[in-house]
Amino acid sequence: MAIVLRFIDNNGFLQERFFGLAHVSNTFAATLKDGIYSVLSHHNLNIQNIRGQGYDGASNMRGEWKSLQALILKDCLYAYYIYCLAHQLQLALVAVSHEVVHVHHFFTKLTSIANIVEASCKRHDELKRAQAADIEYMISIDELESERGLNYIDTLPRPGDTRWSSHFRSVSNLIKMFSATCSVLLNIIEDGTIAFQQGDVDAAYEKLRDNGWNTLLDQVKVFFETRNIDVTEMDASYVARQGRARHQEDTFTVADHYRVNIFYAAIYCQLQELNSQFNEHAVNLLILSSTLDPCECRKSFRIDDICQLVERFYPADFTDAEKINLKNQLEHYEYGVVQHAEFKNLLTICDLSQWLVSTRKAKTFPLIYKIIVLVLTLPVLTATSERSFSAMRIVKTQDKTSQQNGG
Repeated sequence: MAIVLRFIDNNGFLQERFFGLAHVSNTFAATLKDGIYSVLSHHNLNIQNIRGQGYDGASNMRGEWKSLQALILKDCLYAYYIYCLAHQLQLALVAVSHEVVHVHHFFTKLTSIANIVEASCKRHDELKRAQAADIEYMISIDELESERGLNYIDTLPRPGDTRWSSHFRSVSNLIKMFSATCSVLLNIIEDGTIAFQQGDVDAAYEKLRDNGWNTLLDQVKVFFETRNIDVTEMDASYVARQGRARHQEDTFTVADHYRVNIFYAAIYCQLQELNSQFNEHAVNLLILSSTLDPCECRKSFRIDDICQLVERFYPADFTDAEKINLKNQLEHYEYGVVQHAEFKNLLTICDLSQWLVSTRKAKTFPLIYKIIVLVLTLPVLTATSERSFSAMRIVKTQDKTSQQNGG
């Protein structure tokens, strides 16, 4: 199990450092917790200083009652768990792609085409030759620039659920390699010796040659109208396939199909999925934390929200006297920091933390800087590695060792 520590160093910089590997006999939540505690204890790090924890989306890590995050949260009430938002959003988008029929069909066929074309070295080489021939022809008719490095031979990657960018790359590459891909599929249909192989390829090629492909392709291209790509006549009547035609109005157009059957349906599914994926407690924490963001401060400096952040989420980190003094300090902070000429150049909370230390304003406003440090330990501010099995965020300990090491 890999453990990563997230902390703010003495110069106000946000740091994430690989801390070590812990051998575990199994992946039960209790075993993982004991492994983490053992490593922290070995380095004299108190678990009560944990102010954030982040893991992947496995059920033994994120479950509500008996998972790793729940067990640690039971021992330390303020070790808030925030499931990697980049990963969470990715899973939500993938789920939506399966919910909307047209989108699901598109990516199912896209994966099938990629699997067939890239299934062997022979087909891969054939695709490269076909693509090279296409590029040479396009250059000969002045459709492409011939400058070195512009027209490289690419591949047709399969879209993967763990990275939404792979879906975009798959679509982009298929558009660019459309002709070469069709050539390979036709060759397999003509030369294939296995009956079911020919059937699979023919079904994939049918998706590329019929009008349905143009409709799906235009759905992607509509977002790139600034590139002067032709769009299907949107006012034409839309004809649904099979039995669905009898349920639509005669005036139903292609534009209606895109807007209602795909766009609205996708937005609705996204909202449903995001509402179920994102914990309300974590969302409230992030909303209140965003109040400290320099961009938000310049729009509206919400003192009450910052006080509420401390009261609701970090009560153990501030004494009663400090909570009373915080509001007074925030009022001075608004004029001494937010109104400062250099503040307008700060873009993130990380920038703010570094600037406060470098200008020594962190010592002038120690309570506010303390809140900033606590907020920066939350894993939402930088994407955690999807390859890390586990990551732990811990507020830096203010002991003699850390002071001597400057971290």
